Amino acid sequence: MRAMWKGAVSFGLVNVPVKLYSATENHDISFRQVHRADGGQIRYQRVCSACGEVVAFDDVAKGYETPDGQMVVLTDEDLAALPNQSSKEVAVAKFVPAGQIDPMLFDKAYYLEPEKAATKAYALLRDALSTADRVALVTVSIRQRMTMAVLRVHEGIIVLQTLLWPDEIRAADQINLGDTGHASDKELAMASMLVDSLSGDYDPGEFEDDYAAAVASLVDSKIAGGVVAEAPAAAADTGEVVDLLEALQRSVDRAKAARGEPVTGSSSAPTKPAPTKAAPTKPAPANPAAAKKTAAKKTAARKAG
Repeated sequence: MRAMWKGAVSFGLVNVPVKLYSATENHDISFRQVHRADGGQIRYQRVCSACGEVVAFDDVAKGYETPDGQMVVLTDEDLAALPNQSSKEVAVAKFVPAGQIDPMLFDKAYYLEPEKAATKAYALLRDALSTADRVALVTVSIRQRMTMAVLRVHEGIIVLQTLLWPDEIRAADQINLGDTGHASDKELAMASMLVDSLSGDYDPGEFEDDYAAAVASLVDSKIAGGVVAEAPAAAADTGEVVDLLEALQRSVDRAKAARGEPVTGSSSAPTKPAPTKAAPTKPAPANPAAAKKTAAKKTAARKAG
């Protein structure tokens, strides 16, 4: 794994240089949107909702929408003037009983690994946390945002777990329970018997992500049965402006239609002959296998981009 952050844990006069690693990974199944006819991947453009133009990435800024619907555009200079939150120090504020922190506040977990020269200090903090049976409440800046977190011990490793801010937890009084009342003594006794009959210890090995397994099995069966198409290579960006002009025209027409203005349509728009470019000739590869290998490298490069 590659460390995503380097800093130091400080408690009192003790300083522990550490590296931060993500302790979790998402195994959710994700599908790509593709063209049903040929399997080509669907791509999207950044189109301005006001003018209908396709916006280059360099022209994209950050905007904050106010509660009344106004948009405030923030420049790079505005953001640079904000208080600097790039501190690499994990400062321990206090050691608190873990039971005092509502589990709803827990967010992402990260492993802390000591630098080579800080193993003794790391062990000191880890053993102190274990002995006290408490967690360290800390502040930390990750990705330029200061947040609260806790340090706790998991299987001999110090884990930093970020916390949601209290105002990020929605108020429970927004949930309408209706007239639920309370269970009768007889109902509660029967429910308690059911709880006892289903009681046991937590063993994560007893459970399986059957959806992911089913998707993998489905994909394998289609591959084995030959029901698979080679993903077509995306068309090369030749720098021609014909398709871009057409996309811009449609975007402008859509924006005009939304404002109730007459739409000229791409058919009435003046057209210019596309500049022709002579494609550079390349020597043919010595054998078909080399051609396939070259095409595969280009396809992989496009996917990576």
